[in-house]
Amino acid sequence: MPATILDGNKIAAEIRTEVSAEAQSLAAAGIRPGLAVVLVGHNPASEIYVRGKVKSSEEVGFYSEKHTPPESATTEELLALVKGLNRRDEIDGILVQLPLPP
Repeated sequence: MPATILDGNKIAAEIRTEVSAEAQSLAAAGIRPGLAVVLVGHNPASEIYVRGKVKSSEEVGFYSEKHTPPESATTEELLALVKGLNRRDEIDGILVQLPLPP
């Protein structure tokens, strides 16, 4: 059986096109999907990853926002932030970026 070469960039573009079309259909119905990202502290690799997620979600028509509590945030403070985001109608998904500081 011959090997199949997958073009990851092409597949990603196809998925973005499909998601964008679905977001447009939802927008026509008065619904805009929303993503909240929580990035605690300053991990350079995580900052790049999160920036890409926020940009990608906006490109397909999602609402997005980024929350950057300080590295000193307690577990209770982070849980309160997530609970607050979870109660908001415009937020449909929450990404808590790992790793979290100790």
